[in-house]
Amino acid sequence: MVQITLSNLAHSYLPRPSAPDDWALKEMNHVWNDGEAYALLGASGCGKSTLLNIISGLVHPSEGQVLFGDQDVTYRTTAERNIAQVFQFPVVYDTMTVRQNLAFPLKNRGADPAYIKERVQAISAMIGMDSELDRKARGLTADAKQKISLGRGMVREDVNAILFDEPLTVIDPHMKWALRTQLKELHQQFGHTMIYVTHDQTEALTFADKVVVMHEGRVVQMGTPQELFETPAHTFVGYFIGSPGMNLLPVRIDGAQAALENGQIGLASAYPALEGKVELGVRPEFVTLTSDESGLPVAIERIEDVGRHRIVRANHAGTTLNAILPEGTEVGPDMTRVHFAPDKVNIYHNDWRVAPLAAQEAAQ
Repeated sequence: MVQITLSNLAHSYLPRPSAPDDWALKEMNHVWNDGEAYALLGASGCGKSTLLNIISGLVHPSEGQVLFGDQDVTYRTTAERNIAQVFQFPVVYDTMTVRQNLAFPLKNRGADPAYIKERVQAISAMIGMDSELDRKARGLTADAKQKISLGRGMVREDVNAILFDEPLTVIDPHMKWALRTQLKELHQQFGHTMIYVTHDQTEALTFADKVVVMHEGRVVQMGTPQELFETPAHTFVGYFIGSPGMNLLPVRIDGAQAALENGQIGLASAYPALEGKVELGVRPEFVTLTSDESGLPVAIERIEDVGRHRIVRANHAGTTLNAILPEGTEVGPDMTRVHFAPDKVNIYHNDWRVAPLAAQEAAQ
C-alpha cells in the first residue's frame, strides 16, 4: 500500500504540444491517500486511461512527477512499482488452468506453495470459479476469462496498488453487481490502494471512497459520492452525476437573489457580483411542483413513471428543467410552477462553482 502523489503532471501524445487541446492531460497536482479506493470517472476520451497508465508506468508523462510515498517512480517500470493491473479486456494464459492462472503471480515471485494454495482457493471463491479451477482457460467465455484476470490482479496481498481499467465491461449485469460488492469487501479487508477507471457512474459511486471526475483532460472534482451529488464543483459533474443530471438555468445574481428569465428566487446565501456566464444549478430531487404563485413558471411537457419515482420533464423560458417526485405524487393541472430547496442551490460562473459569501461579508 502506498500514497500516490501527482506533482505538476501533464501529458501530450504530440512531440511539441503548443495549444491547450494538444494535451491529453492538463497540469494536475493531487495526492491519493494510502489505502483508499478511488474511481476515475468521465466520458470516453477524457484522459482516464492515460492517467491510469501513467500511474502504472505503462506511459511516461510529458511533464511532472509520480511519487509512491517519497519515492520518485516517474520513469520506473510497472514491475518496479509493485502494482497489479486489470485491463478492460481479459488477459489470461489459455494453455493454463484457472488454478495455474490465479497462482502465476505468486509462483513467479517464489511464494510458499501452501500460501499459494490458500490464496488461490480464497480468490477463486470470491470470483465464483472455485468449481472450475482445473479447467483450461482456452474454452472459457469472455466474462469467465475476465473474472480470472480480476482474480489474478487481486491474488497478491503485498502490492502497492491495484489498478482497474474498466474491468467489468464484458461481465454480465448480475455478476457486475456481485463483483463490485466483492471488490469493496476485499478493499475493506486488506486496505489496498485501489484505482478503478469507469465511465459508469453507478460503478464509481458504489465502489469508491472518493470519485475523481475527469473532463477534457482535467480533474474537475475529487470527492465523496455525497459531495459530488450535493456540491458539484463544475457543471460537468452536475450533468454527469445523477439521472437526470443537475438542472442548469441562466441567472443574474444580486446578493441573495437570483433573477431568471421569467421570475426571481431567493438564495440561502449571498454571492459576489458575477459577470459573464452565470448559472443556477439544482438537482431534480430538490425541485417541487406547486400551484403557488410565488413559484417559478414552467411548461410541463411530460411525466415519466419509472416505478420508484416520477420524473417531470418541464421547460422554463426555453431551458429544460426536470423534477423528481415521489411515486404516487399527484400532479394537478394547476401545478405549473416550481420551487427549489434554497440550501440545495449552487451558483456557477464560467462552469465552476462559486462559494457563497460568508455571513459577515454579506452583512457589509
